[in-house]
Amino acid sequence: MDLRRSSWTTDSSSDDSFVSSSLSLTCMPQFVSSRGNEYFCEIDEDYLTDRFNLTGLNLEVTYYQYALDLVTDVFDMDVDDDMREAIEKSARHLYGLVHARYVVTTRGLTKMMEKYKQGVFGKCPRVICESQHLLPMGQHDQPGHSHVKLYCAKCEDIYNPKSSRHNSIDGAYFGTSFHNILFQVYPTLQPRKTQRRYEPRIYGFRVHASAALMRWQEERREELKERLRDLSLETGFEEEDEGDEEIESEDDEIDIEEQDGIDDMFEGQMQPVA
Repeated sequence: MDLRRSSWTTDSSSDDSFVSSSLSLTCMPQFVSSRGNEYFCEIDEDYLTDRFNLTGLNLEVTYYQYALDLVTDVFDMDVDDDMREAIEKSARHLYGLVHARYVVTTRGLTKMMEKYKQGVFGKCPRVICESQHLLPMGQHDQPGHSHVKLYCAKCEDIYNPKSSRHNSIDGAYFGTSFHNILFQVYPTLQPRKTQRRYEPRIYGFRVHASAALMRWQEERREELKERLRDLSLETGFEEEDEGDEEIESEDDEIDIEEQDGIDDMFEGQMQPVA
């Protein structure tokens, strides 16, 4: 059996694989654009064939040389089905590990930046982030610890991919630094931090504990912004409208008065328990 012509298909229930159709350099664009592989970018052939870029991976990938030959489309051995499956699994793993290194290079960042601008990785599910585009990231640099997550630069939180096909991708195939490096290289893509948050209310009244916590957080945030301004540094937050600030201030005063009235009402109704 000629392994070069076999398809790199995987079981969608497998946790250590990512769905693919064919992974040879002659059809790499098709592989990257196939369902389940959209998070990956196409690795340049000269990067794959430069052994310096593969340093140390021979210790992490079984059947390393066979897997590398398959990825670079030079594998020409006839093997049985069991051996073929093992080499294909190793080749998928090798491609993912190389991908983690490639995406922090100039070429890799450019390709991932284009995908980010197109919204290929999805949009933030948080309503206040207003469909901010996401970036794939890993929580660990070593494979086998966790699956890929999606990072929102606006709320600075991470989310699980919606598709089960993407949930099977190892987070180490992107690493813990890629998303931060991208915004360092392309600072204009960094969104302004939003100061708006959802406020829990019951019949129009702010929930007392939540309101107190939010006021404390807002005070700490204003202190931080003032310190940054004193250092002539950008705060990184969106500018709030002055009119909105006045309305919020009036709402705070009204909420305090109404809350006091509610407390007095309940205190008058409370009876000691015998």
